Amino acid sequence: MNLPLEWRLAARYLRAETGNRFLSFISLVGAASVALAVAVLLTVMAVMNGFDQEVRGRILSMASHATLSGLGEPLGDWRALGVRVAAEPHVLAVAPYVEERALLAHGTRVSGVLVRGIEPGAEVAVSSIAEHVVAGRLADLVPGRYRALLGRALAEELGARPGDSVMLAVPVGTATPVGVVPRVRRFTVAGIIDSGFYEFDRHVLLAELGDAARVFRLGEDITGLRLRVDEPYAAGRIVHQVAVDLGGGFTISDWTRQHANFFRSIETTKSILFVLLLLVVGVAAFNIVATLVMLVREKRADIAILRTLGLRPRSLATVFILQGTVIGVVGTLAGLGLGLLVSANLTRLVRGLEQLLGTTLIDARVYFIAELPARVTAADALQISATAFGLAILSTLYPALKAALTAPAEALRHE
Repeated sequence: MNLPLEWRLAARYLRAETGNRFLSFISLVGAASVALAVAVLLTVMAVMNGFDQEVRGRILSMASHATLSGLGEPLGDWRALGVRVAAEPHVLAVAPYVEERALLAHGTRVSGVLVRGIEPGAEVAVSSIAEHVVAGRLADLVPGRYRALLGRALAEELGARPGDSVMLAVPVGTATPVGVVPRVRRFTVAGIIDSGFYEFDRHVLLAELGDAARVFRLGEDITGLRLRVDEPYAAGRIVHQVAVDLGGGFTISDWTRQHANFFRSIETTKSILFVLLLLVVGVAAFNIVATLVMLVREKRADIAILRTLGLRPRSLATVFILQGTVIGVVGTLAGLGLGLLVSANLTRLVRGLEQLLGTTLIDARVYFIAELPARVTAADALQISATAFGLAILSTLYPALKAALTAPAEALRHE
């Protein structure tokens, strides 16, 4: 009872009164609409953050942080060069690689592949690919045996299993009496890789470094060196400095540059979705406007009597601003709680919905991953809450001004 008069009036108008529960009901609807809008916006932003983080993590687990390759030609004398690169600051490990595109055939099935030749012992130092070999081992890639590891999606596409023979046709021609024909080499499937990253599992074939170099007729040369650095998000700067220290003449790249368009599209999509879903919050704010306008019209007689008793227009405006603020705060907090609850259980909810509908909502061939991750950041939660609360406050201004400008005599004329 020690609260200021404006607070007591706002609380009275928010409570349901006998015979006039409709205004309290629409106040509840206004808070619920804000809560639903905040929950939807928070969940969508969490999905975008989770998708971005999941894809980045899987890319970093399968790919090196940076690459250093020859300038339009294979890299020679790479062993001595690798020692120099490994001695550079911020470089933790170096591994050689050969990488070219080719065609892979098994029976009547043919698919384009990216052939990557590696040294198993060195590769484990720059990536965690060995952890994703589900059939066979990375160490099975022995020099001279022409063995290959296939991604799970690629093996399923070709119908190949461990122990099967596959034919690799490379774009390096062999001169014959009948003309130039593609070079073909038989490989034995030594194992299967399941990284969970569809782009890799569908297109990559791993072979031993020397075997790949012989198939592509590189001799002792390689395509380049793969680097692991101590700061993955600064890989571009680090590999640039390495190339400068070595005197230049190299082609450099890093994991962010190799997938730049993909990450840029995620950021663009996230920004567009935020703006579009912000319109939902705006619609919820209009519900608060409608609620308060109806309340002002319903309470015109009360407002006129209060004005007659000496209540100032500013105090009347404060009453309705407080009421709208309470609706906005309750709706925002409820929306945050609902959004956090949905985000934390989103994977289970999607799985249950897929089982119920008998369909696949998250197709790895389209979205690169087979599950829908969600990650709520404090920055997003704060931004969404502040935006929803700000719109709720703005939505109270017109009804509050309308109440403050109510003329007592006009309001009581028909009472």
